[in-house]
Amino acid sequence: MSTAVRTDVAPPPLTPVQWLICAIAAIGFAFDSYELLMLPLIVRPALADLLGVAPNSLTVNEWVGTMQYVPAVAGGIFGLLGGYLTDLFGRRRVLVWSILLYAFSAFFAGYATTVGWLLFWRCCTFVGVCVEFVAAVAWLSELFADPKQRERVVGYTQAFGSIGGLMVTGAYYLIVTYGTALPEVRGGHEAWRYTLISGVMPAIPLILIRPFLPESPVWRQKKLAGTLQRPSFGALFTPEFRRTTIVTTVMMAAVYATAFGAIQQMPRIVPGLAEVQSMDRTAQEQTISGVQSFQEFGGLTGRLLLAALAAVIISRRRLLWLFQIPGLVFVPVVFLLTPTVGLTLAQWGIFFVGLATIAQMSFWGNYLPRVYPTHLRGTGESFAANVGGRMIGTMGALATTSLVTSMPPGPVPIRLAYAAALVGTSAYIVNVVASRWLPEPKQQDLPD
Repeated sequence: MSTAVRTDVAPPPLTPVQWLICAIAAIGFAFDSYELLMLPLIVRPALADLLGVAPNSLTVNEWVGTMQYVPAVAGGIFGLLGGYLTDLFGRRRVLVWSILLYAFSAFFAGYATTVGWLLFWRCCTFVGVCVEFVAAVAWLSELFADPKQRERVVGYTQAFGSIGGLMVTGAYYLIVTYGTALPEVRGGHEAWRYTLISGVMPAIPLILIRPFLPESPVWRQKKLAGTLQRPSFGALFTPEFRRTTIVTTVMMAAVYATAFGAIQQMPRIVPGLAEVQSMDRTAQEQTISGVQSFQEFGGLTGRLLLAALAAVIISRRRLLWLFQIPGLVFVPVVFLLTPTVGLTLAQWGIFFVGLATIAQMSFWGNYLPRVYPTHLRGTGESFAANVGGRMIGTMGALATTSLVTSMPPGPVPIRLAYAAALVGTSAYIVNVVASRWLPEPKQQDLPD
């Protein structure tokens, strides 16, 4: 394996403005995950409450796929447009408004009175998250001329995505435990409502810091000089970029299919385990939050490993294989054996599945800016992330919930585990095979 180390002159230290931008991007990445990863925790009790059915019923299972997929499609469509607008109007403006959108829509979701309204506000939240990711990655990448410094900054700020996952699992645990001491929402103390409302938090620092945020210098200079070409989706499929666009779209679809079709189903698998079934409702929800925290710690570990190795391992394919190959083993073992082995395997197994899979999500934030020029950077990133990841990849959630009825007879959570194993493993196979055609970036510097 090639692990050649670059020996360039040490890059200059970050300026105060660069630190500020990194801080805002890190907050954005953290709350991207906070907003998205609250759904696996709250979807079961929220749907049971709004539909008036048992939490582990087939009715809830049927709605879960819709709640995970429809917002992702909305996010993919508008996120694709957001990437185009990022190239057209600038990185800062689009990033700020996207964060405000997902913060306030999450707040209003906490007051939903029907499944339809909950679905609508989740769509708005997903739109904001999808747009924010593309704008933030393009913005950060263009701040740093030194390749090693850029790789590390983009990698480590993306690691805050897993911090956001830990934040929401911790918040959910506290709300489940002490929620009765909070003011009533819609006449009750439902933990899922408080968790959704807490999503307004990223709007507070953003409103205070926004006046001090500069635009991307690379984008601004080209815009002022009149040399910034107009972005185009068609340009992504010219001979120069066609292979990159197709392969990255397929691979992002595969990794998101694993996340939505397998990893995000674990909070609904845990209540079906023998040692969890005998617990009261509060203890069950606390246990679910605990298992979710293992996944988030695994994801954080994977993101940090990716950030450290990205500046050392030159080959992008070999860097990716360090996470793909173990993940291909972990997914079937964990989801097939958890129903019989129990809670311990669920905890540690999801740690390693999260490590291998979430690291690959960080990989794309490092890779995509290096293969598209400035005028296509947001558009190209957006196409792979939104068409591949959000619109196609999240179909994994629908596939898993639809396959539940075809699994061997048993409780819904156990059948869900087997369906997740099938979908997650299939997605990993596609991902590994497609990686053989992943183009290596032509240069260390960002293309003009």
